[in-house]
Amino acid sequence: MKKHHTKMDLLGSAPIPKALLALGLPTMIGMLINALYNLVDTYFVGGLGTDQMGAVTVAFPLGQIVVGLGLLFGNGAAAYLSRLLGRGDKDTANKVASTAVYSSILVGAIVILCSVIFLKPILKQLGAIESVLPDAIAYSGIYITFSIFNVFNVTMNNIVSSEGAAKTAMCALMTGAILNVLLDPVFIYALHLGVAGAAIATAISQIVSTLVYLCYILRKKSVFHFRIKDCCFSKEIVSEILKIGIPTLLFQLLTSLSIGMMDNAAKEYGNSALAAMGPLTKMMSMGSLMVFGFLKGFQPIAGFSYGAKKFDRLHEAIKTSILWSTIFCLIFGLIVAIFPAQIMSLFTKGDLEMIRVGSIALRANGLSFILFGFYTVYSFLFLVMGRAKEGCILGACRQGIFFVPVILLLPMFWGLNGVLYAQPIADVLSAVVTVWMAVHLHKELVVTKERFLSAG
Repeated sequence: MKKHHTKMDLLGSAPIPKALLALGLPTMIGMLINALYNLVDTYFVGGLGTDQMGAVTVAFPLGQIVVGLGLLFGNGAAAYLSRLLGRGDKDTANKVASTAVYSSILVGAIVILCSVIFLKPILKQLGAIESVLPDAIAYSGIYITFSIFNVFNVTMNNIVSSEGAAKTAMCALMTGAILNVLLDPVFIYALHLGVAGAAIATAISQIVSTLVYLCYILRKKSVFHFRIKDCCFSKEIVSEILKIGIPTLLFQLLTSLSIGMMDNAAKEYGNSALAAMGPLTKMMSMGSLMVFGFLKGFQPIAGFSYGAKKFDRLHEAIKTSILWSTIFCLIFGLIVAIFPAQIMSLFTKGDLEMIRVGSIALRANGLSFILFGFYTVYSFLFLVMGRAKEGCILGACRQGIFFVPVILLLPMFWGLNGVLYAQPIADVLSAVVTVWMAVHLHKELVVTKERFLSAG
């Protein structure tokens, strides 16, 4: 009971810097370790050759789609759960948490089954050329089948973050990530399983992360109860979960689409160009995942403050989160932009064309990444406030509304450079839209605060 009370204190009354660090830093560290193991995974696969790197590269978007199912229910529930805790409605919160967990498992199993059945045509659509297709099938068949555990993990990660249990989320992420790093060389090289070994190592790691969350549930550490009998598919609960969950899933689908379109466009310029997209994607994902991890601490604070009508606290959380995330994005982006060749050379045996192409892309993406923290704070904010329409539009800008036409049109006039600069151009355009939407949102919050004070 005391631990539950401490979580509520962090959400509702602790100083914003302290609350953000307590809730965001553990998840950020967990996300960093998670991203690092993806990079290490890519590093070990890169030692097998360019075709093997290409195989893992084209499989990555499909894995992201499956993870999106966990975000559909997990993030959709988390935004609602934060507001319910702010209002003190524990009964409804238990129903929402239970509904989200069991729904994600059921829907995830159905989608994974369909993906495995149609795996070959899906991989071809994602850019797998004949030379990489056998390895892509070997890797994806295992990776996608066992990703049902990852669907559960992602759902639980969002739910436990919504109640302020950031250390548990960090522990689950870190345990799986560290184990994967240790198992990769064993299965890939010692047991001579190649890319299939990388998939097996990932599957085992995801299972272990699931066990961490199950221990958390069974030991009754959570504020919520997770019981099948508490599942409730009432119009209110389903609509609240889907109102935020569907835009979140859309963002994830757009992320997969953008990666797939970039891979498809790059393959026209050879295997080296396609292989370069793998380290690029994983490297920039590491930066974005760390921002997402930190803002997992911002999300419950913002939702709780908005639900409890603590507008000054909400404003301070927004301001502090923008400042801290932008400082991080500046440092990370400059490191990537200054040392692109050194970074890319870690993921190949000596493919100079892969290093050249990847370096151009890393430099451009690193510079535009400086805008990512500002953009993401408001993308999270609209969703946690229940403003699904605005959140959906803003979230779709970076890898959908702007990225898709740019990646389709720019290569026609600029060749390979059009592929490499597509995301940075979309980043800049998205930041401009964010400024416009942020100004209008703050004006509305001022009016809402004045009305609330007048009514009180």
